[in-house]
This record gives sequence, C-alpha cells and structure tokens, in this order.
Amino acid sequence: MVKVGVIGLGYWGPKLARNIHELPEAELAWVCDFSADRLAHVVSLYPGVRATGDYRELLASDVDAVVIATPVSTHHALAMEAVRAGKHVLVEKPLEVTVEGGLEMVDAAEQRNLLLQVDFHKRYDPYHIELQRMIADGKLGDPLYGYVHMEDRVEVPRDWFPHWANKSSPIWFLGVHFYDLIRWVMNSDGRSVFARGQKRKLVALGVDTYDSVQAQVEFMNGAVVTFDTSWILPEQFEAIVNQGLRLVGTEGMIEVDSQDRGARSCFARMGMQTHNLGFLRETTDRSHASTWLGYGIESIADFGENVAFLLAGGKLEQLAGRYPTGRDGLAVTKIACAVDQSLRSGAVVSIE
Repeated sequence: MVKVGVIGLGYWGPKLARNIHELPEAELAWVCDFSADRLAHVVSLYPGVRATGDYRELLASDVDAVVIATPVSTHHALAMEAVRAGKHVLVEKPLEVTVEGGLEMVDAAEQRNLLLQVDFHKRYDPYHIELQRMIADGKLGDPLYGYVHMEDRVEVPRDWFPHWANKSSPIWFLGVHFYDLIRWVMNSDGRSVFARGQKRKLVALGVDTYDSVQAQVEFMNGAVVTFDTSWILPEQFEAIVNQGLRLVGTEGMIEVDSQDRGARSCFARMGMQTHNLGFLRETTDRSHASTWLGYGIESIADFGENVAFLLAGGKLEQLAGRYPTGRDGLAVTKIACAVDQSLRSGAVVSIE
C-alpha cells in the first residue's frame, strides 16, 4: 500500500485527496494546508488521515509519495524539498514557471532515482488516447497544422482564484494542458512561438491579467498549431470550460470536441448545461459503495500504480514513455515561457 500525502487543499487539493482515497493501491495518509478549517473538513471525510499546517512535518513522516496541489509559485520549493526527503512526487500542472527551476527539479529527481510526474490529465481522456493512436499509426500522415481552444467562464479568475489570478494567465492555467497534449499526440516538441494577447475585461474587474492569449506554435515536425486560451466566457455559457482541437495532416484530419460530449440538462435554477461525464462521474460499485470514475482520477491512479511498481522493486526506466514525466513538464514550461516572452516582446521566440 502506497502512503500518500497531499500538500494544498484549496480548490483542487480536496478532489485529489478524494481520488487518492479511492485508489485500491494507495492510502491517503497525510494532508497539509495552512487553513485549519480545510484540514478539519478533509479529516472529517477520511477518518484516520493525519493533518498538519507544516509541510515539513508531512515530509518527515513515512509517506512514500507526495502530491503538490499548491499555487505554481510554490511548486519548485516544495518539490525540491520532497525529493530531498526521498519522496516520489506528483505535481499539478504546470511543473514550474521557469525553465531553470524546472530543470533543477528534473535533475534532482533523476539523481535520486525518484518518480517526478506531472498531472497532465488530458492524456488520459479516451478520446485523446485514440487521437494519439491514430497519429502514431500514420492515419493522419504528416501533421501540417491545427487549432486548439480552451476557454473558462469568467468566474474562474474572478471568483475562484481572485488572490493569485493576477500572478497567472491563460497561458499557465489553461494553455499548458494543450501544449502538453499536442506535443504528446504528435510526439514532437515546440520549436518557436509567436503570441498576442488582450487585457480588458479582467483588468476592469480588478484582476490584472490577460483575458485571452493567442499563440502560434511551430513544432519540430514542421506542424504549426494555434492555441486560443481565455478565461472570460460569460457566466451563462453552458459549461465551466469550452475546449476542443483540430489537427490536419497530409492524409486526413481529426477533430475532438472536448466540451460537448452529448450530455445535456436544463433545470429552472441552473439553466442549460452540458456535462463531461468522461472526466469525473460518481457511481456505485458492486457493494453499493460510492466510487468515482473518469480520466480525472485515472491520471492520479497512474501515479499511485507507478509508485507501487517502484516500491515493489521496479525500475524507473521500465516506466519510460508510460506517464507524463518531469521532462515532459519541462518541455511544456519551455513552450509556455516562450509564449509569455513573445507576448511581451511582440516577436517570434525560439524555444531552446
């Protein structure tokens, strides 16, 4: 049984704690947050879980692995300390906001032969897995160009994360998801970037960050993909996130509508909604106990299974190519940093 500790119980942390609690191969052993109320709530849900406001106490415990679900500005310091403590690490996206910091994290984990995994859960969506398989089989031919959009409703930066949204942007909160997905399905890293962005709505609401960013990324295989990201969709939009992609190659094209999966509802209090039941859905097992399914939990299960494999004597090199590594996270950070640099300079930026 893999003992796991979760650091950070803000918006996403409690969901990660629940997902870990669901895993047959893992035990939610510790949680850490500066808020006593958040800690008390999680402990009330999972009796026996130990709680602390000091991450150093968690790292000094007997946990085998640590999940970092804190603001990205803290990822580097926490991951480095976790690795020094000999823990396997899962970091929420993005890995880090600087190339230098990301490289330091990757090197530290590799030197200690520890797992450093990034929660790029879009790789676990069955629609995207099939897309990757079709491209690998050559059905698309040579990828030529594509288009990605990922857009959140305005309450995400305005209401969910008002204290740190001005330290982030659609690049880091949304773009990194699809920067990773496209480089994964095409098996190609980024070469250069040209980006533009707009600041109007959120600045007027008191949140000093970009409303939207458009980034054209040239990949090493010659394909050029445009990424449109924003987080200012009206509150009346039928889903919290609107997302999809289109890739065109020499032998065909592929489209995935990741928002409209065909499940809709309309209720007097909530209006029209669409539902992505592939991400997370609650169900019951054969004993009628509540359980959760979906690619939102499968990415966490993958981390648990990888750690269990290593604790049983497996080698990191045996897992090569089977999960989003720290080096994948570093490659995504390189793209995102180039997008940010192009946005500020107005020039094409080469990716190292």
